[in-house]
This record gives sequence, C-alpha cells and structure tokens, in this order.
Amino acid sequence: MAKKNMPPTEAWQKLIQQYSIPDKVSDSGSVILTADDIREYREPRLMAKWDSEDYLPQPLKSEHLNILPVSRSAYIVSDVLLYEPLPSLDQPVKEMTQVRLPHYESIDIEHISSESNAINALKLSGILDDFLGEKTVETFNGRMGSGEFGFNINRFGGGALQVDVQNAQLEIDGGFETDNSVVVMEAKNVPHNDFLVRQLYYPYRLWSGKVDKPIRLIFSQYTNQIFRLFEYGFDSQNDYSSIKLLGVKNYSLQDTTITLEDIHATLVNTCIRTDDKMDGNSVPFIQANSMDRVIAILEHLAVQNMNMQEVAESMEFDPRQSTYYADAGIYLGLFYRPIRGVISLTGRGREIFKMRYQDRQLALVAQIFEHEIFQSFFIDIYRTGELPDQKKIEDWMRWRKVCGEGQVVRRASTVLSWLNWMISLTGISDEE
Repeated sequence: MAKKNMPPTEAWQKLIQQYSIPDKVSDSGSVILTADDIREYREPRLMAKWDSEDYLPQPLKSEHLNILPVSRSAYIVSDVLLYEPLPSLDQPVKEMTQVRLPHYESIDIEHISSESNAINALKLSGILDDFLGEKTVETFNGRMGSGEFGFNINRFGGGALQVDVQNAQLEIDGGFETDNSVVVMEAKNVPHNDFLVRQLYYPYRLWSGKVDKPIRLIFSQYTNQIFRLFEYGFDSQNDYSSIKLLGVKNYSLQDTTITLEDIHATLVNTCIRTDDKMDGNSVPFIQANSMDRVIAILEHLAVQNMNMQEVAESMEFDPRQSTYYADAGIYLGLFYRPIRGVISLTGRGREIFKMRYQDRQLALVAQIFEHEIFQSFFIDIYRTGELPDQKKIEDWMRWRKVCGEGQVVRRASTVLSWLNWMISLTGISDEE
C-alpha cells in the first residue's frame, strides 16, 4: 500500500521537486523513477497512465513532461511527446454507416456501458469486419509483457530520445486475426481530444516480433450510441512518433438523422425555465465545453452513482473538471447530488439515457433550450445560418449577469461549444 495517498497534482509536484526532474531532463534527457519512488506518494498505476494529454497533472503539463513505463518496476520521465490528436467530436458526422445487430437477449444496444460490451457489439454487428474489409476472429486480449525493444520518440524542445523497454506490462482490449493480418484494438467509452500512442505502439512492437502477418492497429471510441473507428500505422517500426492515421469511419446501430428543422421544432416546443441570472440561481453557469463528455458521464451514472473522485477517474479528468461537468449536468436537469460530493441521475436523466439516438439528442437539446441564452442564440443561427461570434455571447452574459466578469470569457466558450454541438447533430459544418 502507498505510504501516502496524495492527489496526483500534489504527488507529482513532490516528485518533481524531490528528484529535480526538469533540471535532469534538461541535462541528460530523462529521469528514471522506480515504482517504489512513486509509491511513496501514490500508487504508480494512478500516477503513470493518462489516456489524454488534457488530463495530465498540472506539474507535468507545465514542465512539458510525460511518463512511460520501461519495465514492470521502472518509468522514464522526459519531455517526450506521447499523444496523437483525434478528429474533433464536434466535427459533423456526414457519413454514418448504419448497421443492424442480430437479436441477442443478453446484449442491449441502447445500454452499452463498458468497453468490453462495446467490443462485443463491434464483433457481433460486423462493424469491425466492415471497417477492416476482412473477416476477424478474436484470438487474444488482456495483460501481457511487452518483450524487449528500443525506439526513438520526439521531444518537446526538438530532437529525439532513445528509450529501451524491458518487459513492461501492457493490456490489450481486443486482439484479432484475419487471413491477412493480426489486429490490435484499443477501445474507449470516454470521448477524448487525443489518445496515448503507447496503447497501440507497445502492443504493435510485441506482436510484430511474435507473428509474420502485418499488424493492423485500431483505436475505437464508443460514446453516445456512436462507434468511431480509426486505423493507425507507423512509418518506422522503431519510431514511436511516426504514427499516421490510415482511415476513419463512423457507425451507428440506430438511425442518426437529425435536421435543423428538428432542432427548431424542439425549440418551439420548449419553454424557457431560467434566464441564468446569478441572483436566486443556485446552479453555477456552465463551464464544461464538451457536451459529449456530459453525455458520457450520464452513461456512466446509469450504471452507478459516482463521487467526484470516481468521475475524475472514469473520465480521466482533473478533479476540478469533474466538478465543472457535474455542475453542467445539474444545470441541464440531468444530475443531482443526493448527498454531498456524490452525483446521481435525475428521473429526467434516466429517461433520456433510455432513449434511442434521435430521441436522446433532441431531448438533450430541449434541456439546453430551457435556458434563455441558448434559445436566443439558436434563433439567430436558424435565421442567419451562422454561429455567433463569442464576443456577442460574452456581451449577452454581461447584460444578464450570469457570472462574474472573470468567468465570462471561459464560460462563453462553453455556450459556443454547446451551440456548435447542436449544429453538428445535423451534419452541417459551422464552416458551411
């Protein structure tokens, strides 16, 4: 057990100071920390894997540092670049392949709540075979040793670092074989802006040395009843930073067609519940840009209530972001706090979770339209075909006094993001 159980931010601040990590990285390129070094402050498994750069603890982020396992008991810390951006979730899905899942009583396509269930649906629906253009059979998954290999990886300040790995532990969500290839899949049911390349690169190096067939690498996201599949490859086997996107495709098990007229009709049928003025309003004005992450939390809460630490861990958030997103769900009438520090789905939130895709999205739009600011700006969008300038949103917020002046710019960006999310449901780009 860890001697201490500090929050990751505090723990990393202590480690950075204790081992003079920035100075040593500047001098020699990297620092090796043992699992015991890290365990002095917090369990290594909670300190060494951040699936998105967004959620790196601030001490690492501010020093441009990242951490990689190089064995079962050691980690390298350096200013290396570990993450690859994903196409934005806010980009409209213009081409959606709809597939039908054969009827199985034990699989509920409307309530897929785990990464393993999402992989099952991918296999049984034929989505994975369609994406790959090959018939697949699952042949491996789970934890295994990485084997021994070396590679180069780009550094933040330029140049590359040589890293040697000796049997680090890795976990593969799904491993498949076809007539022509071996397929490694990393699956997520949380939306991110980027992903940790190591989750594909280490399995790629392991299986490249075990089989003769080419290795195909798939990153899968399932959230809000949509599958997004990405295929990646590496230009050079020995270069972590040579990753490239080879293909992307979106799938749904349901009809996803939503029009601008559908959204406008929702507005017409929704009464404004609040003008969001601070006076007399106990719910903070929103500061949570990703509606998809609000929905992901809703999907997790349908399984069980969560405290803020559990929200942070399931979403891979900074704890402060957990509060912002919990408040966003409360603002929309989807979540509530049955006891201090815990969030649960409201009756309305549970109803929306159970809806099919189209009904769910329009129900969420209706919850948004209960707030005057969104009705006001959507009417302008409907008339002009253009998203508003953020400055115009900021001015509206100052006029209505929905938050303090120091919060206006940040929270206006959330309003703009949510408006853009609504428009993206129709497949219309804000650039059109």
